[in-house]
Parts: sequence; structure tokens; C-alpha cells
Amino acid sequence: MENLHGKTVLITGASSGIGAALAREFARRGASLILLARNRQRLEAVRDSCAACGAGAIRLVEADTTDYAAIDAFAPTVEGCLDYLVLNAGISQRSLAVETGEAVDRRVMEVDFFAPVRLTKALYAAGKWDRHTHIAATSSISGLFGFPQRSAYCAAKHALKGFFEALQLEMDMKVTLLFPGRINTPISLSALEADGSAHGKMDPGQAGGMDADACARKCVRGILRGKRQVRVGGKEMISCFIYKWFPGIFFKFAGKASAV
Repeated sequence: MENLHGKTVLITGASSGIGAALAREFARRGASLILLARNRQRLEAVRDSCAACGAGAIRLVEADTTDYAAIDAFAPTVEGCLDYLVLNAGISQRSLAVETGEAVDRRVMEVDFFAPVRLTKALYAAGKWDRHTHIAATSSISGLFGFPQRSAYCAAKHALKGFFEALQLEMDMKVTLLFPGRINTPISLSALEADGSAHGKMDPGQAGGMDADACARKCVRGILRGKRQVRVGGKEMISCFIYKWFPGIFFKFAGKASAV
């Protein structure tokens, strides 16, 4: 296991799910952590688990990534230059494209695309990362192709992929895009319905998905190996292969697949 003692990692969406699991995995390698999320109580629980895992210094930042005034105020307070910036905060969707209100489309795009872009730029303007920093951004298997009842989510995750691939080329730096499939996290609970209300239930796909800590182990190994992409999940990941090599079959059957 690679020792990251003396390295600083900023993780957004760190209070639960993949973000919390990534925090624990970096902690096991001795990294110092800056954990950013909205829920202070859950952040404190993650802090305690990271401390038990062997993390260095741990700073908690209670903030909404779409509160740009708060993000702009936070960026200059980061000490030194980040070694790793992990952009993980996000929100999902559970509604048909034609029934989804524009406000929902905009909210998903705001959280999943504009917010990580804004934070990245704010930190750069404050001198908190440079081309030697390794950025990792959590997209999704839905960022590789369209999927039913995820239109805005797919759009945002595709946009995230395009932005950070372009940034990688412009800055000649390391960027890793994470493409998780069905992972056992509470993401479906807060996913937005067509009217903007919370989905409020655990989807079978998430409930039966890969353990979040197992996902995080694969993601962090991929980041440390300098991979441009890390695709992680269960049997659903075969759809990536089918989409690439047998698109006719993909489009014939994907629309009939369970969206949950």
C-alpha cells in the first residue's frame, strides 16, 4: 500500500457513500484530509472513522458546493498546494426526460457539473493546485452513454468528462475520471423526481450494488497508478463493452432495462 504521509487530499461529497469511502481509503495511506460536505454531523462521523484508519490532519468544511460565495471564500483558506483534488459531490435523477421540469435539469447540472468546475477554478485562482496536482472527478457509468430516467444526470456526467479531459490536455497534468456503476450508497434516496422532490427510496440496483469501500479501494488504486479512467462496478459494467462493440444490441435492449 502506497504511503501518502505528508500528502493533502481534498474530497467533496465526503459525508457519505463513495466520498466517505474514498476518505477512509486515503486515510489508510496516511494522507491529510480536507473533507467538504453539507452535513456536519455525518462529516464528524467520517472524520472519526478516518482518524481510526490512520489519517494525518483532518479538516472538516461544512459547505454546499453550489453556494459559490461560500466556495470562493473557502478556496483561499486551504493551506499550501493540494496533492489530490477529488471532486465527488453529486446528485442523481429518477424521471422521464419529457416529464422532467427545467428546474430539475438545471439543478442536476448545477450540482454535478457547474459546482465542481467552479470549485476547481476557485482553487486554481487561489493558488491551491497546479499541474503537479492530481485531480479525480466522479462521473458515472451514465457518463459513458445514455440511460432511461437519467437524462439530466447523463448530460451532466458527460459534460464533466469532457471538461476534465480538456483540462488534462491543456495543463499536461494527471486527471482520473471515475466511472462507478451500481454501488451500494444512498444516492437514490436524494435523487430528484420530475417535480424536484426526493426519490426517497433505496433502489434495488443500489441496494444490491458493490460495497462502497470495495469501490473506493479500486478507485484509489487507479488514481495512484495514474489511470485516466477507472470503471468499477458489477455485472452492469458489461454494458460498456456492448455499447462500444455492439451498439445496435445496446440500443435495442438498454431502453427496456430497469432504470432502478
